Amino acid sequence: MKNENLDANRIEAEEVAEEITESELNEQRQIRREKLKKLQEAGRDPFTVETWNIDAYSQPIKDDFENMEEKQVSVAGRIMAKRDMGKASFIDIQDREGRIQVYVRQDAITPEEYKWFKAYDIGDILGVVGIVFKTRHGEISVKASEVKLLSKSLQVLPNKWQGLSNTDLRYRQRYVDLIMNKDVRDTFYKRATIIKEIKRVLEEDFGYLEVDTPILTTIAGGANARPFNTHHNTLDLDMKLRISNELFLKRLVVGGFDRVYEMGKMFRNEGMDRNHNPEFTSMECYMAYGDMEDTMHVLEQIVSKAAIKANGSTKVIYGDKEFDVAPPWNRIDMADAVKQITGVDFAVLNTDEEARAAAVKYGMEEEEVAGWTRGKILAEMFETYCEDVPGFLDGPVFVTGHPVEISPLAKRDSKDPRITRRFEAYMNGWEIANAFSELNDPIDQYERFKEQQAQLDGGIDDEAHPMDEDFVNALEVGLPPTGGLGIGIDRVIMLITNAASIRDVILFPTMKPLDK
Repeated sequence: MKNENLDANRIEAEEVAEEITESELNEQRQIRREKLKKLQEAGRDPFTVETWNIDAYSQPIKDDFENMEEKQVSVAGRIMAKRDMGKASFIDIQDREGRIQVYVRQDAITPEEYKWFKAYDIGDILGVVGIVFKTRHGEISVKASEVKLLSKSLQVLPNKWQGLSNTDLRYRQRYVDLIMNKDVRDTFYKRATIIKEIKRVLEEDFGYLEVDTPILTTIAGGANARPFNTHHNTLDLDMKLRISNELFLKRLVVGGFDRVYEMGKMFRNEGMDRNHNPEFTSMECYMAYGDMEDTMHVLEQIVSKAAIKANGSTKVIYGDKEFDVAPPWNRIDMADAVKQITGVDFAVLNTDEEARAAAVKYGMEEEEVAGWTRGKILAEMFETYCEDVPGFLDGPVFVTGHPVEISPLAKRDSKDPRITRRFEAYMNGWEIANAFSELNDPIDQYERFKEQQAQLDGGIDDEAHPMDEDFVNALEVGLPPTGGLGIGIDRVIMLITNAASIRDVILFPTMKPLDK
């Protein structure tokens, strides 16, 4: 085994494209096409291969080497490192579990096959049959007895980040990003783990039933947001992509499904930043005979158990901050928060005029607050002056006491009908969840929809909630006391995985075409 020292001198994938020019890159691509042509002319077209029997993966082989040593395995993966020398070569292949070294000798696979093997490129996908062993340098490897080209890569993989150092390009070519960056792959494996655990908690711990509701709707209800509009040709009907699935889920509770949830895509035609993507994943769940307090418990369990499943602890590290998501979480009233940050005390402001005067005195524009109600001003002051105060809403913390004006679907507080039985959960200053004791009074609901529709029609608020008479009809049939909860899944995953941007936890985020 005189050539075993080669495993210490492999050519890595990131080394093969060192600062090459575009013309050089095009030349290399052409060379790869010529190699493909030769393979095809020789009856070795890799694109005709349909399958390969895999019975082992890289990391399990390494983890169980004691039992795997000297056993034959069949593996497959992408060439990520290569060193050809004489009659023996080493390559690294990357599969779904990681990387493993393969030792290829001419006399083990025949001179003819070895000739073809030496022409394979980094990025090519191979099937390998061989014996598991450990080199003199202690690296667990596969000694090949068969090597088969399963797919030819006609593109040149970038060096470590050349060509992918631009985050924009990374998002556009996520398939390359996944190949080159293990951390990115790990993030999306964690995303899958977190989502699976959330569903487990809902179904096994709380007895929710998973359901599907429409994505195409005629009324974009369930939230205050701007929808995407489309048109159904056959019906000649203007339709919208859903901004929420809330109203459909509550219809199901009316129908007798006491606990339902749905996790899926929502669409909002709004701004984009580190925390917002126009297409995002949300989970909403509804519990008949439950209230806002019950949904607080559900949320605490979901987030804490998801963190444990993904990271082994309720401690969440995000940037230079550490959060403990173990229950119970703290609470703060919205009016108390505004008083604490601004000094404006809404407890003594009983009229719209008093609230406007206090807001203007604090620094808000008189023209801006003209026509606003007390509740609207309270909500705007919280959003403007409290949400961005460093550390104030790091939490996790429940913010309660939302005004009726901004909560058209929440039950009024029996002690103060100006506010609702609603909370928003914050962590790292971000809203991660929204929940109500659901409004089930059809008369009150109709009047709130009517007021919101007037704001839409008058151009006062283009994100106001439209009238939905069928939902009002459902409430007239009878909705039991219900607690509803909506979670921004992407934001929760960002926090648990320490991702800097929502685009880092969405496989294919929305991107503007390069030619636009």
